[in-house]
Amino acid sequence: MPTTSDFLQYSLWSGIATLIFAATTVLSFILQWGFRFRLVGSTGFMVVLTVGLFTLSLVPLSRTVVPGAVRYSLIYDNGATQAVITTPPQISPSQLEATLRQAASDLYSYGRLGTTGENELTIRVRTLIHPEPGISVPLYLGQVKRSLATREDPQMTVEIYRDKFAQLPKPTPKKVRS
Repeated sequence: MPTTSDFLQYSLWSGIATLIFAATTVLSFILQWGFRFRLVGSTGFMVVLTVGLFTLSLVPLSRTVVPGAVRYSLIYDNGATQAVITTPPQISPSQLEATLRQAASDLYSYGRLGTTGENELTIRVRTLIHPEPGISVPLYLGQVKRSLATREDPQMTVEIYRDKFAQLPKPTPKKVRS
C-alpha cells in the first residue's frame, strides 16, 4: 500500500508533467497548432491529478489489522445501520471474534446515517451450510454493534452464538499417502 511519502513523490512527478503540459499548451497557442484545445483539456486533467495526489500525501492512509481475523466478504450493507458479512464454515469462535472486530473497523465510515433514531452499526456474520446435497442454509454465528459517531468505540459489543457452532460441518481429515 502506498504511503504518504510515496504520494508526495507521485505528486512531484505529476507536477513536473503538468508544467510540461502547460508549456506545450502555451507553445501550441503561439504556433497555432490544430490540437491546441485538446492540450488545454489534457493540462486541466493533469492539474486535477496533481492536486489529488498531493492531497493523498497530506492525509495518512491507515487500516487497522486485527490479529487472528479471517477473510470475509460483505454481502449486504444498507449504508446506514446494518451490514452482513460471510465467512468460511471452518471458523473458530476466537477467529470469529477477531473477524467481527476487523469488520467493525473496516466498515466504519463518517458517511453512515443513523436511521430511525439508531446510532449504532450492527454487523452480523453468517456462513452457509449444506445439510443435504443441493440445499444451502444460512447460519448466523454472531454480531457486533458499534457506534456510528466515533471511530474508536470503547462500547463496542461482540456477541458470538456459540450454540450455532455445533451445526457447522466438521473438517474431514486428509488421507496421507504412503
